[in-house]
Amino acid sequence: MEQKRNIPGVLRQGAAGGLAAFLLAGTLASPLLARPLVPAERRYFPYSGALPSCMDPSVLERVSSQFAGVESEYWKSDLQILSYDLIREISYRGDGLDLIPRRYCQAKGVFSDGRVRPVTYNIGEELGFSSYGFGVELCVGGLDREFAYAPNCKMVRP
Repeated sequence: MEQKRNIPGVLRQGAAGGLAAFLLAGTLASPLLARPLVPAERRYFPYSGALPSCMDPSVLERVSSQFAGVESEYWKSDLQILSYDLIREISYRGDGLDLIPRRYCQAKGVFSDGRVRPVTYNIGEELGFSSYGFGVELCVGGLDREFAYAPNCKMVRP
């Protein structure tokens, strides 16, 4: 009498064995795939690490300008940042030495509606227009309407 083989069971066993082999190979190969941490200043196309301070007028002007542009273009609002207070640096290169140099900052912004809101921003080297100059990424607490930097602007901080 001929025995019937359980084809789905055999396929399941083969797939489980293949998955186990794949995971084992990945676990053993991961140390080989780790790259050395080379500071950004020692690359072939190095960064200088020289960034303007959090209080630099050109940085604050760029933060205000970007915020006003987004408010008017996307949210059809005339809300603007009028001034800054309690400006401080949170971290410099908090993501590591081998990544793009960034300076992380926080401030209290006085807005045109009379409210004071926290403003979190980071300044990145060569992240300006066409990779020239510094670039700014910002988030205003309570005005991250699409939760792009949620929760509470955490994704702009180190």
